[in-house]
Amino acid sequence: MKTNDNMMSDVEPLSRRQRDRGEHPITTAATCARKRVAGVFPDPHPTLRATLSRWESEKPSIRMQPVVRLALYALAALLAGCSGNPPPPSSSTTPHDVTLTKEQQKSIHVITVEPTQYRTTITTTGVVDFDHDRATDVLAPFAGAVTRVLVTLGADVKKGQALAMVASPDFTVAAGAYRKALLAAKAADAVASNDRDLYAHQAISQRENAEAQAAAASADADRDAALQTLVALHVDPGTLADIRAGKPAAHEQAMIRAPIAGTVVEKSIAPGQTLAAGTTPCFTIADTSKMWVMAQVFGDDVARVRAGDHATIAMGDGAKPIDGTVTNVGAVVDPDTRSVQARVSVDNPGGVLKKQMYVTVRIQSHDGHNGLLVPVSAVLRDDENLPFVYVVQPGGGYARRSISLGTRVGDRYLIPSGLHAGDKVVADGSIFLQFIQSQ
Repeated sequence: MKTNDNMMSDVEPLSRRQRDRGEHPITTAATCARKRVAGVFPDPHPTLRATLSRWESEKPSIRMQPVVRLALYALAALLAGCSGNPPPPSSSTTPHDVTLTKEQQKSIHVITVEPTQYRTTITTTGVVDFDHDRATDVLAPFAGAVTRVLVTLGADVKKGQALAMVASPDFTVAAGAYRKALLAAKAADAVASNDRDLYAHQAISQRENAEAQAAAASADADRDAALQTLVALHVDPGTLADIRAGKPAAHEQAMIRAPIAGTVVEKSIAPGQTLAAGTTPCFTIADTSKMWVMAQVFGDDVARVRAGDHATIAMGDGAKPIDGTVTNVGAVVDPDTRSVQARVSVDNPGGVLKKQMYVTVRIQSHDGHNGLLVPVSAVLRDDENLPFVYVVQPGGGYARRSISLGTRVGDRYLIPSGLHAGDKVVADGSIFLQFIQSQ
């Protein structure tokens, strides 16, 4: 048989001493198998063990048949593994309910979960910038060399205030052209007025009168164009009045003037520097009483933010947060940060917000929602880092309940699943329960 062949292959050759004792290969194989079975099942079922012993004592023929004895021991081992006493159970990893004494219950606080209206709050970072509707870069309106800078960095200026003086040939040419245009227009207007009177008395022809009127209109247009050139060069009204009156200008140098009222936040020129018309940056003037905060909004939060939402700006120095309003949500995703910029307009009392300052921005959604909320202190995590809370059981115990976490709303979490209205949840003292449960 196959079984005997396998058994015989495990039998080592008998020594002389074994042969003298009359040991048989089959007997030796049975003994080895019995030892192996005993090694795997060291404690066979007591009933089977007694039965085998009784058979061996009452039926010597069985003892003389090693194959039968081997089969019985194998059967005993098999039955011992199937129907013997089970090994002591290992400690269960399933958490059990926690029961507390009345004294211990004073260490926890329980709340009843009910649907609550809430508004989502998004916390992100932002960068302070000037309000671009209240800030402007001042470029050199004409070419020339800077002779004097009249303001310092940080100075508050009014609209039209002189910022720097420039020796500019552009100004000299424009001023001369305006003087010539004034004289030409004055002469042409006088001729046109005289010809109009002569034509009324039929002293000149209609053609001559029309030519005089056209010449006067052309001269007036040249005068106005020359005036606009000086205005574009930021010539002050006093200098223009002197030119109209035929007086020499108080100075023949051009002035760079402030186009808006605000604070000089950047100064880029110095005396002796040569300016190129329309390209050289000279100053940046900004009204810093209002600023913009460009907040970064990521992923699903973009859909929760819209213009009109309330926002608070925290500088991280312990000062009181500043209120603001979302005025625009960008339509382009930044390829570097994969975020969308939300622009927050905020008052800047005392000038505490500076350009390029990093701040924390909290944007509260304008729309309200309903859901189940639990305090942050109620939520714990298990060995697999999954969130759970302790729920009061009908019998008075406290059991773990797995939950899913949604948006954080202040010091509470939205619970999309795992809890139902009316559930009693341990809000404070959850760690105490977890400690008791782990003992």
